[in-house]
Amino acid sequence: MTVHLEVAEGVGTLRLDRPPMNALDVATQDRLKELAEEAARREDVRAVVLYGGEKVFAAGADIKEMQAMDHAAMVLRAKALQDSFTAVARIPKPVVAAVTGYALGGGCELALCADYRIAGENAKLGQPEILLGLIPGAGGTQRLSRLIGPSKAKDLIFTGRQVRADEALALGLVDRVVPAEEVHAQAHAWAAKLAQGPAIALRAAKESVDTGLETDIDTGLAVERNWFAGLFATEDRERGMRSFVEEGPGKAKFL
Repeated sequence: MTVHLEVAEGVGTLRLDRPPMNALDVATQDRLKELAEEAARREDVRAVVLYGGEKVFAAGADIKEMQAMDHAAMVLRAKALQDSFTAVARIPKPVVAAVTGYALGGGCELALCADYRIAGENAKLGQPEILLGLIPGAGGTQRLSRLIGPSKAKDLIFTGRQVRADEALALGLVDRVVPAEEVHAQAHAWAAKLAQGPAIALRAAKESVDTGLETDIDTGLAVERNWFAGLFATEDRERGMRSFVEEGPGKAKFL
């Protein structure tokens, strides 16, 4: 298998495993969707890490495979390609991308599906599809512009240039830069901390933010309002408020 789901301490690691560059061929895309949906369902997975290994996150699509596809074939495949990434973006739990080495094309688009991105100092990110006479097709034109703004996204998409970790941080493309050997450990620590939090409230927070970015503010406020009121029916809300009153802030245990 080219993607694995490994679970420990409430954290599910979606690990790409297609040496040498984790090229995202059709089989890898389909497996990614399958395991993302599994991670979304499993109660023992409370947060997720996306990881490609110590040397590379994912260098992009399998160009040789794509070269053999004509227009008709891609018309049939394009939605399945997007659906595999959307399955990751819609995991209703905190998701962090642990980015080492190259995260280009589909690899960058996969990192964009996470809620938070930790990059190694050796990371290089970009959307080089324009250099192939293409545009990003797995959500890059949409998620990148929402994350860093349209003008900055157009710069990367129009030129196809790669950015190093420091520039990616300045652009807001990644959220933290650490030594390459610390990327996975720090990503796992981020996920493990949130895995101890109130699962339904975290789901509510993620859905409210994501829905609000995709719609008008009144609809977003309605989603937030419904989740906010609904959380008053949860045991976690009772536990959190009781702990605050009796012990002070930040001491509630939700597991």
